[in-house]
Amino acid sequence: MKGYAIVALTEDGTVTEWLADAENITGFSRDEAVGMNIGALFTEADLAAGAHLEEIEKALDQGRYEDSRWHLCKDGGRFWANGLTLPLSYGEAVVMKVFRDETPLKRADDQRILLLNELNHRVKNSLATVQSVVDQTLRSAGVDPKVRNDLIARIIALSSAHNVLVDQNWAGADLEAIIRDVARAYEGPAGRFVLEGPLLQLHPSQAVTLSLVLHELVTNAAKYGALSVPEGRVEINWNLSHDSEGVRFLTLLWREQGGPPVAPPTRSGFGTRLLASALNHQHGGAKVRYEPEGVCAVLTCRLMEKAPAVAMATGNVSAAS
Repeated sequence: MKGYAIVALTEDGTVTEWLADAENITGFSRDEAVGMNIGALFTEADLAAGAHLEEIEKALDQGRYEDSRWHLCKDGGRFWANGLTLPLSYGEAVVMKVFRDETPLKRADDQRILLLNELNHRVKNSLATVQSVVDQTLRSAGVDPKVRNDLIARIIALSSAHNVLVDQNWAGADLEAIIRDVARAYEGPAGRFVLEGPLLQLHPSQAVTLSLVLHELVTNAAKYGALSVPEGRVEINWNLSHDSEGVRFLTLLWREQGGPPVAPPTRSGFGTRLLASALNHQHGGAKVRYEPEGVCAVLTCRLMEKAPAVAMATGNVSAAS
């Protein structure tokens, strides 16, 4: 079994069998390994924590135990291994540990994360530069401070959406995380934001779009709607559906309650136009109703990249904290 090591251990971690690719992975020959303690492969920190014995104890108690960690080779080098420890009755041995050398995959993953973090750093610097240039240009042109502030807030919303994507390695973004990030800037009493919906991964491009749409909704609510008064609150409810071909669709309901009376805008500003058009090219759209108790918006879109919903996220949050 190339790339795999098979080791039999006593209850105190003494090696009784050293099989398969154990020598090539660790550098210890069978003669050297049999009789030594498996702790020789563990780092000083893990040894102090008793990790080598914990694997044995948990395997005996739970029927199996699996983990991944850095281990030590005979020459002091390190290798990343995924190991599975199972109960075994073979002579003095009580468990069998099978581990696989995954060092190349781990180093590649670490390098990918390093590059993503560097990309994030550069993009944030670029957005900060854009923010400064826009602010100075509009200020010099005598543009209304309200317009300047609105534009800067939208640039900051883009940056925040980017942070959520980086946190999840650009594999996508959790919808609830996007909502919480947008709402975080508007602190308020407990229960001000009530979220309910299934776990749902968004394609990176859709995460940015929905982040901007939600930013407009929460900004308008803070200026004119439920978030403009202490007793106001916002309920955000979403669901996932599949059509007969397995294509995923998102339906999201934004409902404001407890705020001042609202009325349809007299003119079509950027936020209104964004809500009307942002999701159109994704086989969706937005329907906004200005009800007596507050704004009610229904967002729909076809989701990219199929991913299963496996849990429900429910609860009250203060500023989505």
